Amino acid sequence: MAQQNLDNIDTTEHPYINKGLEGIVAFSTTKSFIDGQKGDLIYAGYNIDTLAENATFEEVCFLLWNDRLPNSTELEELNNSLKSQRSLPQPVLDYIKSTNKKAEPMAVLRTAVSMIADFQDAPSGDAEKDNRDDAISMTAQMPTIIAAFARARSGKEIVAPLDNGSTAFNFLYMLNGEKPGEEAEKTMDLCLILHAEHGMNASTFTCRAICSTESDMFSAVTGAIGALKGPLHGGANTAVMNMLLEMDANAETADPVQFTKDRLASKKKIMGFGHRVYKTFDPRARLLRGMSKSLSEETGQTELYEWSESILKTMKDEKNIDPNVDFFSATVYYSLGIEPDLFTCIFAMSRVSGWTAHYLEQDANNRLVRPRALYIGEKNLDWTPVEER
Repeated sequence: MAQQNLDNIDTTEHPYINKGLEGIVAFSTTKSFIDGQKGDLIYAGYNIDTLAENATFEEVCFLLWNDRLPNSTELEELNNSLKSQRSLPQPVLDYIKSTNKKAEPMAVLRTAVSMIADFQDAPSGDAEKDNRDDAISMTAQMPTIIAAFARARSGKEIVAPLDNGSTAFNFLYMLNGEKPGEEAEKTMDLCLILHAEHGMNASTFTCRAICSTESDMFSAVTGAIGALKGPLHGGANTAVMNMLLEMDANAETADPVQFTKDRLASKKKIMGFGHRVYKTFDPRARLLRGMSKSLSEETGQTELYEWSESILKTMKDEKNIDPNVDFFSATVYYSLGIEPDLFTCIFAMSRVSGWTAHYLEQDANNRLVRPRALYIGEKNLDWTPVEER
């Protein structure tokens, strides 16, 4: 019974456990493959480098939902569907305007996604079509939710979505109130591609487990958002940015090398490093690293990138640990004008494509997820009256 002291427990029926389900294969999937030793990431057959160089986020959505790339007609149809569904129902907008301005953005996103389920069309009788329509609705409306709350909490007027442009272009337009440049749109689009899917992580497992009960897709994605909200899963890039901003506040004396060594010496975690699957450089981090460098030069915030590189080298020298996707995505998002506490929402805005793809896959070949727990408590205790306890 590795990972727990179970010496006095009868393990005849349950000879072992895997804490955190490590090493357990619960599903088969065509959605993504990760080779943690080589640092490879594949979406439905395509290497992430190939997709980063050639694809749009909308093409990746279609790929994940259909296990193939769209032809030009199919891509146009998907783009049109996404554009037509960007606007939020008025009650959802009213909620975003009236909710606590200091609320966690992920909490607001979780509530709003659950709310939009109430405004979907009645079931058509074709469950697969309805599920695909729901996937498109959430992918189209989550950017609007995030941008609307970001502006509402700052006392700014909410910007209505455009009926043209890519998901990345429209999100930056709604967030900042002005149309983004070509480079900013390209960078945002690449970020969405890199975060779209990543195997059986906690939020994806949550989504599939909820789907296995035959609950609806909105419930499954709402649950996935709740799982992603946890700092051990989706909040690391916010922590990375806050760490860099802490250094920036004392820029004249900032020493990223000593900062890193001091944290390691005091047993404090350096966020953005290490991964349960990758044993080498996260391929997404490698792609984001180049974007971080170019954006920092463009925005004149080169010190953020330089500090990141110093921390990276120190971590490699001291612990032989490589960065994960969160480390460089932090500076990329920040350079695009996105506030740190919105970073996890951007993660969700992209990952909804993967979550919904896994929902479709689970629904097509479903079995209720029902693992067992190894009981390690006492048994058959004598009852003590309440007066004698």
